[in-house]
Amino acid sequence: MKYEEIKLLKQSEKSTVHLVREQGGEKVCIRKVLQGHHLVYLTLRELLHPYLPKIYEVISDGDSTIVIEEYIEGQTAGSVDLSEKQCRNIGKELCDVLAFVHGKGIIHRDIKPSNILLAEDGHIRLIDFDAARMPKEDAEQDTILLGTRGYAPPEQYGFAQTDERTDIYALGVTLKQLLGQRAGKLRYRRILFRCTNLDPDRRYRSVRQVKNALSYSREGIFFVCAAVVAGIILWNAVSAGILPREDVQSGSTELIALPAPENLHWEGETGMAVWDRVYESGIGGEEEYDWRLYRCDSAQTPDPEKDEWGSDGTVRGNMGSQQTFFNDIFSEEFWDNGFYYLAVRACGDHVTYADSPYVMSDVFAFTGKDAPRLPLPEGLYWAMQEDDEKRFYFGGMTNWEDYADKDMIDVYVYDADGAYVMNNRLTKEFIFDRGWPGTRIRPEFVNEPGASYRFAIQVHSSRPNEYKSSMPVVPDICPEEEYLSPWLRIPKNRPES
Repeated sequence: MKYEEIKLLKQSEKSTVHLVREQGGEKVCIRKVLQGHHLVYLTLRELLHPYLPKIYEVISDGDSTIVIEEYIEGQTAGSVDLSEKQCRNIGKELCDVLAFVHGKGIIHRDIKPSNILLAEDGHIRLIDFDAARMPKEDAEQDTILLGTRGYAPPEQYGFAQTDERTDIYALGVTLKQLLGQRAGKLRYRRILFRCTNLDPDRRYRSVRQVKNALSYSREGIFFVCAAVVAGIILWNAVSAGILPREDVQSGSTELIALPAPENLHWEGETGMAVWDRVYESGIGGEEEYDWRLYRCDSAQTPDPEKDEWGSDGTVRGNMGSQQTFFNDIFSEEFWDNGFYYLAVRACGDHVTYADSPYVMSDVFAFTGKDAPRLPLPEGLYWAMQEDDEKRFYFGGMTNWEDYADKDMIDVYVYDADGAYVMNNRLTKEFIFDRGWPGTRIRPEFVNEPGASYRFAIQVHSSRPNEYKSSMPVVPDICPEEEYLSPWLRIPKNRPES
């Protein structure tokens, strides 16, 4: 196929990139002329992934390689202002596509904001595999040193052979750039520190672990149905470019504001809050809500638009089609005696829907600041059930009788490196009603053949004026040995779950 040159996009000693059009046709493509042999593009030509541009042709021409690939309309991730939520979801989509290419033996080696396109369909495209390579089993270090200074780890400068952890390092640097000052938040500091450790053995072992860490939030998964989380980018792509979040909040766009959650209230004295579901909220089939907790000296309802709140966060989960309300327990969040109010809003995807306004709950009178903690979970054990050739794992304990029916059993899973994998929280009543041996572990997170996992349990008190929750568990800091379950090793040839 012959092409007409439209525009020179980039030129350097190593490559020349043109925007071209098929001769006699309308199809617009990218044509790269790369110095040297780039066999990785032959592999990419055979691969299809929604976050990769299509490779149409790869031609070897003497000492150069010609690549014809799909032209993607959009802007680079580093050229637009992004909200925190957008940054997180860019990171999760980047993890998805890197997991795909890593599974094919390809290491990108040049992850950076300018190589991440924000396409008009609301998803990313990872571009520019010019520095990519496929690791060799008998090589101790890379023979060709490529990449972008500041994003490349030490091993990319000849200290060792690059592997998946090389891209994880650059992913961490990229996320730090996109987040800006927000990278200083505790939840990101821990993730970025582990991504960018100079010792590859101390980094995350896979991008799946990075995605799990980015996905963590308080999980309101009471009456849960296991569902695979599908992350999408949260912005409104318009022909002029990517719309900044502040424009969404000002109401100057055509986005539809979600309805505010209705019937928000405390469920008796349990510390559990309940509200009607907003089915359109969240992304990928998982509803999502922001919350703010207010403490007052008197039972006078605060104004969510004006008054300061004491703590906040996000709760998300897939609640199942039969459940008309969403709920989560907040007993561990109460920090001093007083009157507590909860404000909740439904989170929009910022492609079709904007966030709803906050609504305020009734009052919870908390007097349990000095209450004793619930007993520690004892005798932790793994259990497994099979159903239609699928395996489901559960985390349980032997001292169930120490807890009330409405107490919530929160299981936190860690991998062999001590990295947080996921957590799930269900009430004791719900677990027992279904005849389960413990809290069910979402199977999509505990499924790597040959991998090993452990868990810790925190029991959230449903009687916060009588008992505090049991020992707190910090998600991304693995508890000490005495608080962990035995190891679970996933069989190498286990059935798909």
